Amino acid sequence: MTEGHVLKGVEFARVGDRSGRPLLLDLYLPAAQKTLRPAVVHFHGGGWRMGERSSLGPVCDGFGLNPFEALAEAGFVVVSADYRLSSEAHFPAQLNDALAAVEWLRIHAAEYRVDPARIYAWGDSAGGHLASLVGLTGKHHSSVAGVAAWYPPTDLASMAEQALPTAVSRPSDPGSREELLIGAVLAEEPGKAAAASPSNYVLPGAPPFLLVHGTADRFVPAAQSETLAAKLKDSGADVELLLIEDADHMWTLPDGSAAAAEKAFAATVSFFRRQSGIP
Repeated sequence: MTEGHVLKGVEFARVGDRSGRPLLLDLYLPAAQKTLRPAVVHFHGGGWRMGERSSLGPVCDGFGLNPFEALAEAGFVVVSADYRLSSEAHFPAQLNDALAAVEWLRIHAAEYRVDPARIYAWGDSAGGHLASLVGLTGKHHSSVAGVAAWYPPTDLASMAEQALPTAVSRPSDPGSREELLIGAVLAEEPGKAAAASPSNYVLPGAPPFLLVHGTADRFVPAAQSETLAAKLKDSGADVELLLIEDADHMWTLPDGSAAAAEKAFAATVSFFRRQSGIP
């Protein structure tokens, strides 16, 4: 970043009571402005079982996009937040943590000159799943004005049948990421799978969505984004679906280039600019 600064490791909540483990976030602050600024809260991927805040995964990080710094330089306050992984707690703990991060930002909006009416959620993979749920379930202090989700799981029950023939894994595999998330075999606990699926929370009044997915995704089939986009459209929501040909998870392309990642990030910045009114 050429202006502004970054605050690392800010506590926004604690697991359990006051003596519990702190949950932390990083704040990327743009240069000082007289007007209130829009904000983006990001949730990382990693199959709900790994990953860390301020990362878009090892492949994307290797492309050198610096997305949080770039958004801050565009005038956004950017928050990248922790959440409990599935080895520590099952769903809905992850969603509760994500909602708490948004609520913390709203409570501290005046301190960081954030416009509470222009707080957005963004996530990749598992983080895209959480960002989608935040957009569809958030209430009052935890609500957001829009969502951008990269290759998000949106309907856990249908993921296995939608998987590509070349899929690396399927939710129906024993000990899959999805089963670790809900703490149960999907087929044996359809209610838990449904409760963790963003597609089941679509109602009229949903915020605008941008869904970006690669057509060659071997981890989360592109049909997951198509499913959510169709439901959002039917509900009357403003939704944009961008499918990037030949792109696998984390925007890996056959030629190894960063072209898909660059396209996805450019679309995401454009979406947030339009939604927030930044020229």
